[in-house]
Amino acid sequence: MTGCRYLLESFLGTIYGMTPSPAVSNAVSSDSVLAAGHPLIDGRTADSPLITAYRGGKPSRRPVWFMRQAGRSLPEYLKVREGVAMLDSCLRPELASEITLQPVRRHDVDAAIFFSDIVIPLKLAGVGVDIVPGVGPVLDKPVRTAEDVAALPQLTWEALEPIREAVRLTVAELGKTPLIGFAGAPFTLAAYMVEGKPSRDHLGPRTMMHADPETWTALANWAADASGMFLRAQLEAGASAGQLFDSWAGSLGLADYTKYVAPASARALDHVRHLGAPLIHFGTGTSELLVAMRDVGVDVVGVDYRLPLDEANRRLGGTVPLQGNIDPALLSAPWEVLEAHVREVIRAGSAAPGHVLNLGHGVPPETDPAVLTRVVELIHSISPE
Repeated sequence: MTGCRYLLESFLGTIYGMTPSPAVSNAVSSDSVLAAGHPLIDGRTADSPLITAYRGGKPSRRPVWFMRQAGRSLPEYLKVREGVAMLDSCLRPELASEITLQPVRRHDVDAAIFFSDIVIPLKLAGVGVDIVPGVGPVLDKPVRTAEDVAALPQLTWEALEPIREAVRLTVAELGKTPLIGFAGAPFTLAAYMVEGKPSRDHLGPRTMMHADPETWTALANWAADASGMFLRAQLEAGASAGQLFDSWAGSLGLADYTKYVAPASARALDHVRHLGAPLIHFGTGTSELLVAMRDVGVDVVGVDYRLPLDEANRRLGGTVPLQGNIDPALLSAPWEVLEAHVREVIRAGSAAPGHVLNLGHGVPPETDPAVLTRVVELIHSISPE
């Protein structure tokens, strides 16, 4: 896996002007800047089922976690969030840590996913943004011209201290369970910035790519650096893996993704490659983009519910572990239907060099938490052999 990753990064250097990071071993390379007390360095998480599977090894049990497991469907989450706005809850370290820990306590999942939001880097940089209930992220002013991009404030390392503190608090409680850090991919972040709010078809950013490519590149690079710094803060503070989440990449064709988006995603990951933590790339509706998403230089590719994992592995040439891809819609189906589906996902995932069970998107808010717990118990009961 290490040699494959170095070759990928060398290839990317030719295309995107990237410098290959040092080869990374399962124990993390000696030139890593992670602190001696980091869970990957001191041994707490390096041999965990999750990290082992991410690195293509044989885990002691089948690892599973769920995107958006922190929040939404849990009554304990709704209780601690009462009267607290979404972005405020992300920026209160004790509260963000508590929410991150809740699903680990309840479900016995093999990883915590850091509770935050992809627009937090914008908020911390000083961009006017809020989460409007029933709508999603809404900016005070869309970013649509070269002047708008030039006027964007720069995210500082000091502004990320609430994120680092929340991670430190969480890792101190997790013990041997890894924490996964995450950041929004540059295209998704930039798409929100151009539209000023959620969009069904993302015409604004897609038009900008072609009508004003210089402005698009400047905006995508700004978003890449903000997301990269956000992810680096989490990893250096104690997260054992990092996921780049591209919610809206599925609106793009392969040619546009490769030319206008992949370089920015690679730039975001440049902020953390040298740390040696496994890196995951996930997007929705991205079945035709999986190879290009891998080729920005990641260790694991997440697959949504639209494509069977054995077919995803075939398209990727068996080069990387996969993550996914239980269909969230089936969480409300009769148990015998859901169980058969989970077993089929496990069968299809066995074709890949490694497999971490997850949903093919996030946990729906109406999900019965007891169903998630039962799914985890089922997965752990099936031998990793």
